[in-house]
Amino acid sequence: MTAAAASDAALMAAHAAGDPHAFAELVRRHRDRMWAVALRTLRDPEEASDALQEAFISAFRAAGSFRAESQVTTWLHRIVVNACLDRVRRRQARPTVPLPETGPGEPVTPRDAMSERETRLVVQRALAELSDDQRVPILLVDVEGYSVAETAQLLGIAEGTVKSRCARGRAKLAKVLGHLRNPDADANVPGDAGEGRTAPARRHWEGR
Repeated sequence: MTAAAASDAALMAAHAAGDPHAFAELVRRHRDRMWAVALRTLRDPEEASDALQEAFISAFRAAGSFRAESQVTTWLHRIVVNACLDRVRRRQARPTVPLPETGPGEPVTPRDAMSERETRLVVQRALAELSDDQRVPILLVDVEGYSVAETAQLLGIAEGTVKSRCARGRAKLAKVLGHLRNPDADANVPGDAGEGRTAPARRHWEGR
């Protein structure tokens, strides 16, 4: 069986046994999805790239301890999320001033596109104000689309903890982002700003 046809678990076992090509195949399979997780968590391509590299290095070194108690993708996600959390903490320890996205002489942005960009910036700033414990579960559940159970597994915490952290984070975001809601759609958004979010509202959270 070729490496491309082998299962993830078989590739992990082959890597632990000394196969020099097995881990590279795992990286090839899952790099794009892990990159998406890192980018959405960190909102910075350079930071996301560094976090992903650190995560794969950690996974390479820890592969021998993998016990197949979860899927390889779940195991990798947890390592990527942890690498991103480490970078979030480091970044918060040395705050920086963001550079303007446009400069003199650049084309004028159409009004609709400018409005969308302003919305993205407002959402990103609001998310940045949350604590790590609240921000990451919200990103995983509301942006990445993971279930509460999957998020709990990724973060290594109880499902009830995921729910409570998401609820507290959503309540804070609702106060900051309330003006972004469509007044006509308010009836579809419960008071806790969490359950039953409509598709347009979800797009605001995703920054699209």
